[in-house]
Amino acid sequence: MDILTTFKVSASALKANSIRLNTISSNLANVETTSTPEGGPYKKKSVYFESKPVSFQEQLNSNLKNSVQGVEVTKIIEDQEPARKVYNPSHPDAGPDGYVEMPNISVLEETVDMMSATRAYQANVTTIKSAKRMAMKALEIGR
Repeated sequence: MDILTTFKVSASALKANSIRLNTISSNLANVETTSTPEGGPYKKKSVYFESKPVSFQEQLNSNLKNSVQGVEVTKIIEDQEPARKVYNPSHPDAGPDGYVEMPNISVLEETVDMMSATRAYQANVTTIKSAKRMAMKALEIGR
């Protein structure tokens, strides 16, 4: 694997984890949002990754065409779980029974997911930095 391939794979992972972090941030920012333009409480969003598909032709031409199998975000879906009901009759969005539909978001789970995504992002930054250092060392040897 050459250095450009390393950069491309890590860059795809950086992009995917950046989207993941933005989605988690949106979930955390809307943990108390009880009404949205679509109606009802905010629905948690989840990011799904898949490895980038490389076609058979790209595999055959991989020596000529520097094709890389990295990672990409394939979908961001809304959680279909029912909203949790909290008794708060003084809330403006409370129903006639006094219950408010709140987003089904666990701050603890979102925080753990954010830490995981941050660590994955940092690992890919470290990979790029290491590849860069190795390339610089190889250039110094050639002097």
